[in-house]
Amino acid sequence: MTRRITRACRLLVVTLTAAVLQATPAPAADSPPDGVITWGTSADRIGDAAADRGYRMVVHTSVAGRDLRIRLSNAFGDRPVTFDSVYAGIQQEGAELVRGTNRQLTFDGSRSATVPAGATVYSDPLPGKLPAQSDLVVSIHTPDAAGPITGHWMAMQTSYATEGDRTAEESGAHWTDTIGSWFYLDAVSVRAAAHTGAVVALGDSITDGWQSTTDLNRRWPDYLARRLQRTDNAVKGVANEGIAGNKVLADGAGLSALNRLDRDVLSQPGVRTVFLFEGVNDIKAHTGVTAQELIDGYREIVDRVHEAGKCVVGATVAPFKGWPEWDPAAEAVRQEVNQFIRNSGEFDAVTDFDGILRSPYDHERMLPSFDGGDHIHPNDKGMQAMADAVDLGSLDCASR
Repeated sequence: MTRRITRACRLLVVTLTAAVLQATPAPAADSPPDGVITWGTSADRIGDAAADRGYRMVVHTSVAGRDLRIRLSNAFGDRPVTFDSVYAGIQQEGAELVRGTNRQLTFDGSRSATVPAGATVYSDPLPGKLPAQSDLVVSIHTPDAAGPITGHWMAMQTSYATEGDRTAEESGAHWTDTIGSWFYLDAVSVRAAAHTGAVVALGDSITDGWQSTTDLNRRWPDYLARRLQRTDNAVKGVANEGIAGNKVLADGAGLSALNRLDRDVLSQPGVRTVFLFEGVNDIKAHTGVTAQELIDGYREIVDRVHEAGKCVVGATVAPFKGWPEWDPAAEAVRQEVNQFIRNSGEFDAVTDFDGILRSPYDHERMLPSFDGGDHIHPNDKGMQAMADAVDLGSLDCASR
């Protein structure tokens, strides 16, 4: 059977499976806005909510545009959550905002929004320009939140919290609690220049930025975003949908890549390409996952991305010898999986992170100058080397 027929058969299976799943009603969610995602993070359950709490969250955008909109998520809540005051401004320093930039967001014309359990909500467009690479600050207040809280645990970014509603304040005087997570906020989009698109990085803790320097935006997708801003590539938006500990096949640290693909990736506006860099957690966990099972998971992601009309770039699994869970059996699986990624032709393009990060003297081990210290997560220098290895042309389907 030819590859084209095989892929068509797999697409039919994926389509039929999706139709069966859609027979069960899902919580309502806003339709994605026109425009392009300029910042994104993956949602998970990160603890229990607290009433009368304010969160002032700092996020670093990618593409420039107008009329920003944010998405608030209650994906893991078990009851509705109300946001009675939401503002967006530009960071001056710490929790302090640039004077005159903090403006209130609305939702269908209202200053408040109640999001059902399992759902998301987009704000109305906020008039005005947002420059590329902005340190945007979104401040929210939840008057009576309770139950599981939705957010992103490992932000690698200092944000702030307070008691009561201080969202309208530009001063940081009352925002004295520092936090290392983002709460409820999972996407920011803008109306960008015509024909502008975005890439979403679907990954685990390496993509999430562990071992990069906190507050300096040195995750590899951050370096990639800066590269893209300096070129005439039509892909300018970058969304980081990494979760520390995430797997392709099994839920655990967040839903699996297969189970969160629609919400975290395909639902985002303006996405042109999905960059898939996952697999080491499936391999090192010693759960009995075989190379073929992981390959089948990759193929399902590729098929679903293609069915959505987008391209997918695959990245090889990086070396991790020296990490406590490494052993020759896991290494054999990694090598077989990487052989598939490089040579199968299933992906629209391939970035060889394994080849970039490995030591020339021991291909099973990370190059020491790139090693963040635990032998699995790159440092800032390694993160930049990863971003520099990406063929920017591979991110723009429309150009091929």
